[in-house]
Amino acid sequence: MSGEDNLLKLVEVEAPDDQDYLLQEQVGFILRKAHQRHVSIFAAHIGDLTPPQFAALAKLRDVGETSQNQLGTLIAMDAATVKGVVDRLKARGLVELSKHEVDKRRLLVNLTAEGREAIERLIPLAREITAETLAPLSAKEAATFMRLLVKLA
Repeated sequence: MSGEDNLLKLVEVEAPDDQDYLLQEQVGFILRKAHQRHVSIFAAHIGDLTPPQFAALAKLRDVGETSQNQLGTLIAMDAATVKGVVDRLKARGLVELSKHEVDKRRLLVNLTAEGREAIERLIPLAREITAETLAPLSAKEAATFMRLLVKLA
């Protein structure tokens, strides 16, 4: 029986009572363990950035200069978290901040030359991280898994 079949079996269980609750079969527990594994793989390949810092650089690579708030929205971070991420990237010289020409309250974030060089160098490593994270799955299982995760997100 495949892992997907096992998952479907878990999902199909009809109204279990409290006696049948097993932590190791709960979606949050399994997702947390999978996330911990992925973060460990990430740290082994990219030790000098956190996943949120990498996400910010990668998204800036994709969209170019954008407001700090919009960047947070694009990478699924609240305003306080993205501010901390941007501040740390700025301190390392990977991003620069500027004021919007019209709305001076609006902070714009952009990659520096060093930031662009760093993200271009890290993208191939990120591909390896994804491959290693998904390595226990067949190609078909990985595609199904990603499609299902997108539905949950």
